[in-house]
Amino acid sequence: MIKYCKRCVMPDTKPNLSFDEEGICNACRNYEKRDAVDWNKRKEELMSILDKYRSKDGLNWDCIIPVSGGKDSTYQVVTMLELGMNPLCVTSTTCHLTEIGRENIENIKNLGVDYIEITPNKKVRKHLNRIGLFEVGDISWPEHVGIFTIPVRIAVNMNIPLLIWGENSQNEYGGPAASTENNILDRKWLEEFGGLLGLRVSDLIGHEGIKKNQLIPYTYPTDEELKEVGVTGLFLGHYIPWDGLSNVLLAKAHGFKSWGKTIEGSAVDYENIDNYQVGIHDYFKFLKFGFGRASDLVSMHIRRGRLTREQGMNIVKNCDGKFPWTYLDKPLEEILEPLDITVDEFIKICDQFTNKKLFKVDRNGELIKDKKGNLVKINYDND
Repeated sequence: MIKYCKRCVMPDTKPNLSFDEEGICNACRNYEKRDAVDWNKRKEELMSILDKYRSKDGLNWDCIIPVSGGKDSTYQVVTMLELGMNPLCVTSTTCHLTEIGRENIENIKNLGVDYIEITPNKKVRKHLNRIGLFEVGDISWPEHVGIFTIPVRIAVNMNIPLLIWGENSQNEYGGPAASTENNILDRKWLEEFGGLLGLRVSDLIGHEGIKKNQLIPYTYPTDEELKEVGVTGLFLGHYIPWDGLSNVLLAKAHGFKSWGKTIEGSAVDYENIDNYQVGIHDYFKFLKFGFGRASDLVSMHIRRGRLTREQGMNIVKNCDGKFPWTYLDKPLEEILEPLDITVDEFIKICDQFTNKKLFKVDRNGELIKDKKGNLVKINYDND
């Protein structure tokens, strides 16, 4: 049986999530701790850090903000501008950029910032998408690595020590205690939580003809390079209360566009609208761990008092883990076509990565699916 948090809807199958003796998960307990935080003091600490890194002679940028064009990166840019920083925004182009994603990137450029976009070799990235999907069940592996490595490489190359990241996902979604208390993103955090999934960049050399010099965008700078520049990356959410809904409201006030209707497999219309592959990524999370994007979002809204647990569970049952026949209205076949993968091949890969302990099977041990290819979990709550 899957055990669920008694306060939110997160299952105990989520990696690094733990429950206390009252059946409450560590993500909910982390949120409780916010009440004891002196946010005014945290803001003062942030201002002190920013003052330390501001360019004294005006000959370089004050910081780097990694941006995807999403609501959170728009929020980060607006916040840093309001705090008087002169940022350089850096984008690692997503694997399968959507039209609305491009519009939101262009909107960030219009906020009054300097901007650099790095687009990794598309032929190599296609191979990495395939390797990620076939070997670790993550089609978005190159994106999840590149969003961390490329901005840091720019920081080293352009001698800009400070990077402004958004939330510490281990705090918001639940992770080891030491990681939730961390307010910086460094090599250790990247290696443990940055999406590598045990697939080291060096291991990719030779796969599908990939050469070492084709993996530069996915390679973190050396410790010596980082030390020479003094690179440090801080989580903005450590210093300013982080809330996805508040972020999107501010982002919309500054030109950000949402999808306009609930996104497939999600519970809102404003998350992950920049990449057509996200639906596949989230579905594989459901296959491996029994929860998807809707569970993440609903749990955050429950913690903030916007939903009851019962309401949240109903949303999860209706939205979470549906087979990704479309994402942002784009058919699965068209999403897979650039990677030379058919829908039939994709379904076989799905079955290979499905944790059968979490889903109902027939007497022959075969996964039970409905007419739309959706799986049935062994239980959806603690009852």
